[in-house]
Amino acid sequence: MALNYIWIGFFVVAFVVALAKLVFTGDTTVFPAMQKSLIDMAEKGFETSIGLTGMLAFWLGMMKIAERAGLVNSLARMLSPMFTRLFPDIPKGHPATGSIFMNISANMLGLDNAATPTGLKAMQQMQELNEKKDTATNPMIMFLVLNTSGLTIIPVTVLSIRAQMNAAQPTDVFIPILLATTVATLAGIIITSIYQHINLFNRTLILSIGGMCLFMAAVMTVFMTLNTDTVGVVSDSVTSILIMLIVVGFILKGMKSKINVYDAFIEGAKEGFTTAVRIIPYLVAFLVAIGIFTASGTMEWLLDGVKYLVSVLGLDTQFVDALPTAVMKPLTGSGARGMMVETMNAYGPDSFAGRLSCIFQGSTDTTFYILAVYFGSVSIRYTRHAVTCGLLADLAGVIAAIAIAYIFF
Repeated sequence: MALNYIWIGFFVVAFVVALAKLVFTGDTTVFPAMQKSLIDMAEKGFETSIGLTGMLAFWLGMMKIAERAGLVNSLARMLSPMFTRLFPDIPKGHPATGSIFMNISANMLGLDNAATPTGLKAMQQMQELNEKKDTATNPMIMFLVLNTSGLTIIPVTVLSIRAQMNAAQPTDVFIPILLATTVATLAGIIITSIYQHINLFNRTLILSIGGMCLFMAAVMTVFMTLNTDTVGVVSDSVTSILIMLIVVGFILKGMKSKINVYDAFIEGAKEGFTTAVRIIPYLVAFLVAIGIFTASGTMEWLLDGVKYLVSVLGLDTQFVDALPTAVMKPLTGSGARGMMVETMNAYGPDSFAGRLSCIFQGSTDTTFYILAVYFGSVSIRYTRHAVTCGLLADLAGVIAAIAIAYIFF
């Protein structure tokens, strides 16, 4: 329902603003501009979705190899000491644990669409343990927040779109995204744990969370000592090496496990093609709505207002141009992706705003969309503190993304 109202809202507000401009200022260009934007953005939505097919097919193919080779189970065992403490209400060995780990693994690789099936399965399994079927349980909420914080190691979609748009270094946002999403995840864990009275001073949690903080601090320290050009080269090199290590590692593990690596890849790649086709209607719908909204001048008015307030406070206003992506991200991934593409179209993929919009896109996930899909799949009506924790994690990610973008770019 939320997506329905958001989508309708774009059209209604855009029409009202355009009509006001026509009546009060005599602007006769606004409605033709909206019509042109409708056609252009519908075409762009289709082209962008088709352009993602190869990347999604490839990484879903690699994920299938990892699954059959036992890497997913290995990751589950590695993370078990931490996650059994974050989900204390789930019995040890319950099937939901495996689904949660698989979902988080897909999210960590930036395969947000591939993560949805295992996420829905995890919710159904946790619902089996729920005594109040219409009310979200603590494990469900923690799971939701971990999804909305969007911890990402490989932001596949963002990197592939930047490559499509001919960015000079498509992967130069990799390290900034990693840092911003780490902040959002840490904030989500801490905030939700406080709500759920989870002991954050547990030795395992302290070591795990502390390790994440130390890693983030070390990366930030190293990159703060480098100039902008060197940061881009190092970030690009580290990303390329890490991606190739993952690809080769998956294949070698598959060979060691004596599975048919090629057949496993093909099976997963087919799922990738299906996923790419499935997102076409959503991306077209929101790109068209966003295009009309922007063409009406509404977004420009809003940004001008924010810029004025920021300038009054004596702060730099460059980040404001990327804010539409941050605003849309909690609502819908398709809408935020559309805003990211629109920002890079307007300012260039290598501009500060273009890069920051990519960091916004990769630093958190879609709180309201995940809430609607995941909770809706098991008929949860009362979400308790899920929205509050999710939005606070989003806010932490947005603030971190802005600060990190200024450091790097």
